[in-house]
Amino acid sequence: MANNKKNQVDETKYSLDTQIIYGKAFSDKWDYAHHVTAPISSSTTFRLDSVERGAQGFIQFANAEIEEKAPIFIYDRLGEPNKDMLEENLAHVEKGEMAVSFATGMGAISSILGVLTKSGDEIIAHHTLYGCTFSLLTNWYPRYNIKVNQVDLTDVNNLHKVLTERTRVIYFETPANPNLSIIDLKAIVDAVKEINKTRDEQNRIYTVVDNTFATPFCQRPLEFGIDFVVHSLTKGIGGFGTDMGGAIIGPKKFRDMILLYRKDFGAVLNTKSAWAILTYGLPTLGLRQRHQISSAMKIAEYLNQHPKVEVVNYPGLPNFKFYEVAKKQMMDFNGNFAPGSLLFFVLKGKSPEESKENGRKFMNFIADNAYTMTLAVSLGHTRTLIEHPASMTHSAIPADKLLDHGIDAGGVRLAIGLENPDDILMDLENALNQI
Repeated sequence: MANNKKNQVDETKYSLDTQIIYGKAFSDKWDYAHHVTAPISSSTTFRLDSVERGAQGFIQFANAEIEEKAPIFIYDRLGEPNKDMLEENLAHVEKGEMAVSFATGMGAISSILGVLTKSGDEIIAHHTLYGCTFSLLTNWYPRYNIKVNQVDLTDVNNLHKVLTERTRVIYFETPANPNLSIIDLKAIVDAVKEINKTRDEQNRIYTVVDNTFATPFCQRPLEFGIDFVVHSLTKGIGGFGTDMGGAIIGPKKFRDMILLYRKDFGAVLNTKSAWAILTYGLPTLGLRQRHQISSAMKIAEYLNQHPKVEVVNYPGLPNFKFYEVAKKQMMDFNGNFAPGSLLFFVLKGKSPEESKENGRKFMNFIADNAYTMTLAVSLGHTRTLIEHPASMTHSAIPADKLLDHGIDAGGVRLAIGLENPDDILMDLENALNQI
């Protein structure tokens, strides 16, 4: 058993900045009372003391009705200590009842939608989505007879235009990838609450938000009444670009079904990645995000006044279309406005084609000449990453349909890292001088 003295500490008296370092004051997931850092669990299979203990472990798995002081570990795909501790801490920081981890963010998204929908059901999704999510919903779900209606959910009234009796899920990202459009969490929650008043439990609608761009440091959608949050742990929470992962956080009553789905579909988080995210990623989230947000604000202001830049989308800019909504819901652990570390901007051109060409020249110059920016996908890294969504992360969307999904073909996505912002500005200036 773990050190019982730990159980006497009330961690809620402390700030979340401190809690993400220490996690829960008492955990029965592992006896590491004498370890300052939790050890890595490196075994896929666990020894059982008896047949009876093995049987009890299988009965206990994905069975919330059975209360045990400590889990009985059997096989990595069912559960193991590092994943369990990470899940406990993720639920804690997102203010959720439970969390389940996955091998990737797409594993988490596929799983929650797989649990909440069946053939014949419908999903309403925001029209701007991460490219792989778009591919999942448009290439694969039609095969399962699950219809997906994509609309602009920045206007909550659009929800009612495609709502049917078969609608089971409202799915969106906020800020959205890549254009950073902001969806009003409370407005969506209130609208869905009204709709659910006329439905029984079996046919109610659930809300699912991808909170990857914001991270729980900047935004906690469950506090606004959203049902489920999903994350790509590879990004801001992981923080170092070394380990892939995903997570679902939500109501405890769904944990058993999600665990069974993960077991059978196999998108299980690698043990060593779980340990790295638990040890390095989550504890440094606040420290990294504060620096990245400060840098992003400085860079956004610079780009916002640059004569060669047409538009800058950043939640922290007062002239950003969704600034007021962002201020209401993007708050750090201490209630301060936290607009995130991502920017989306478009270079000027006499035509959309020229704008796109300027973006190509701009980023190719950066790829060859910039020290502080790397032409690469992903985000939330220690290094600043720059990419062209239309050609890269969102290439699954046909070129002639990009504007229908709120994406400018010439747009540039900039994910701020931990560099000195003045160095990033120097490289940006040099690149802008080339066009």
